Amino acid sequence: MSEQTARTPGAKRAGPGEYVFDLAKVNHILGGPDYSTANGACVEGDRMIVGLMRMPAGTGAEPHSHPNEQWIYILQGTFIAEIEGKKVEAKPGSVIYIPSNTIHGGKATPDADVVFFTVKDGSYGLQGIKAA
Repeated sequence: MSEQTARTPGAKRAGPGEYVFDLAKVNHILGGPDYSTANGACVEGDRMIVGLMRMPAGTGAEPHSHPNEQWIYILQGTFIAEIEGKKVEAKPGSVIYIPSNTIHGGKATPDADVVFFTVKDGSYGLQGIKAA
């Protein structure tokens, strides 16, 4: 693995010989500073980005997109998303797929925070672009 800086500001870039990351101790960043309340740990490798994020109850992400595709695995709470205009509900154990360049957003229900593990390809950073 090459010695490079992270594509996402504040994210941890995996370095040579680093194989295990304690996500409770990795820098916490905003998942989308200008459009989302999600925050948590983010680690980047050469080709993949992972994050463990928390979205406070009743808050969420405004419509946005990113050039990289994304997987979101719900660990706790209920997430109500809109992907290309289609509403979906994801509960613990559900995985959401977001194709590249797809406008999407969503919110945690008011009753509980949503905690999710996310994976993106490394063609772009973790953070997306707010929709116009």
